[in-house]
Amino acid sequence: MTEVTGKVDFKVGDDTYQTWYKIVGDLASGVRPLVVLHGGPGISHDYMTPLVEIYNKYKIPVIFYDQVGIGMSLFEGVAEKPKEFWTVDLFMDELDNLLVYLGVQNDFSLLGHSWGAMLGAHYASHRHPVGLKHLVLTSGTPSMALWERSTRQLLAALPEDVRETIEKHEKEGTTDSPEYQQAMGIFYEKHVCKTPWPKELEASFAAMLQNPTVYSTMVGPSEFTITGTLKPWSCLDQIHTITVPTLLTNGANDEAQDVCVSPFFHKIPHVKWVQFSQRHMPFTEEEDQERYFQVVADFLTQTTITDIND
Repeated sequence: MTEVTGKVDFKVGDDTYQTWYKIVGDLASGVRPLVVLHGGPGISHDYMTPLVEIYNKYKIPVIFYDQVGIGMSLFEGVAEKPKEFWTVDLFMDELDNLLVYLGVQNDFSLLGHSWGAMLGAHYASHRHPVGLKHLVLTSGTPSMALWERSTRQLLAALPEDVRETIEKHEKEGTTDSPEYQQAMGIFYEKHVCKTPWPKELEASFAAMLQNPTVYSTMVGPSEFTITGTLKPWSCLDQIHTITVPTLLTNGANDEAQDVCVSPFFHKIPHVKWVQFSQRHMPFTEEEDQERYFQVVADFLTQTTITDIND
């Protein structure tokens, strides 16, 4: 397996940052690459590395990267950046910069998970990149208000003592307490990923805990309590302009419930929706993993606009 890592300079105003990337496969092979947008924002790419199977089994080159401010793209002084620095435009500019640097801007597919799906939908519906040929939106939403509605519904369905513990610590600002972490573990087990977590997922969350700046600034204390800069975010009014074939997925027990996902299905002109049996991360759960890779690979290699079930 061919694997290349590197960093590309990313200029923002008068400052220059670096975006770390990893390429699995050969970009010169003539096969359209898949660019992967990780979640968070502010959770490193590590948990998405099971997607190397897209290359191993189907020979589609896969490009991973850590978005600026997290993981291998962490920079000195990240915590001192004003909240106005952390915008959706920042991450779209970073994506454009990476695509051009790698020379794939004229022919690529995009797969976003969770926040990465939000970023991917916003990017496709606002910048309309000519090189984008397929879009995969896994467990995302076109509106943070819909995300909060979904997670609040799931919070309300938790055992009363668990829900009250989560709400108490979020209200008091004590989300670093072991009691809160234990209660959140119950939510994660039901709706994010079963335990024990894969080492890649542990690594992603460890990166966020090491420096939670991006997540806490853009989201807030948790998935239920959105207080950050993304709170008013929505691309609901733009997603009907996405013209590329789009694959939409979520899980039956996903924190991205159908209330999050269905607007994509109703508004994007050429879209297919596949639901998996488990939680938020079908590429990590044994029950869904193989089917997820197959569904994504079939979509990337066989789909034309006329193949899509509207």
